Amino acid sequence: MPYTLKLPYQLFIIKNQIMLTKYPFENKAEELNEKIIAGLSRRKFLGYAGAATGLVAFATACDKNDNDMNREGVDLGSGDFGILNYAYALEQLEAAFYTKVLETPYSGITAMETSFMADIRDHEIAHREFFKAALGSNAIQALEVNFESINFSSRASVLGTAKAFEDLGVSAYNGAGKLLADPVFLGLAGKIVSVEARHAALIRELLDTSGTAFANAEVVDAMGLDVSRMPSEVLQIASAFLKTKINASNLPTS
Repeated sequence: MPYTLKLPYQLFIIKNQIMLTKYPFENKAEELNEKIIAGLSRRKFLGYAGAATGLVAFATACDKNDNDMNREGVDLGSGDFGILNYAYALEQLEAAFYTKVLETPYSGITAMETSFMADIRDHEIAHREFFKAALGSNAIQALEVNFESINFSSRASVLGTAKAFEDLGVSAYNGAGKLLADPVFLGLAGKIVSVEARHAALIRELLDTSGTAFANAEVVDAMGLDVSRMPSEVLQIASAFLKTKINASNLPTS
């Protein structure tokens, strides 16, 4: 029997998880909880299929001369909210990709692979909606993707891109964790990155059934530690799939 990646979406309901004492959504735990429940209660996310396409993306703004982040474009902000917007942008990108995958299934896709892709899509949409609700008025706009380089009719192209996205996402959370000042946000990010790592392992197994690729030297070092990347590097890598410019110049760096 095929296994699935079903995730208890209550994981993303943050009532009684975030101490709302220092943030703009102070004393709005019930309201935030209701927003998240409303967004996630449409379990099959059928309504997202058409709406998500073309909504998502962020563009790296990395200056080729001095490697400083471009100061033009959508400003992620600073501090913890800047890092949460950074994660929100990445989740927008992933949600848009998997939505497109299921809208235009690649040639030869199996029922099991369709189920896997649907589960991952639903997780990424849940992550996206979680950050959007948590950020409230601080959330950046919906961003625009550039998937022209992806052949969505090709299994190799789709799974190769999925592998790149998932590996990049895991490394992004690993690198951004130390930049979060609030330990509650860090704990929530840890819950999300663990799901992203499950995605990454699954995609790698679909690409290589030998059982040797799920955690190879590309992503895990000799100390058994996963790859970590800072926002500037992540945004530069992601820029090939994005149109909207991102201003990450105000993000914390240490």
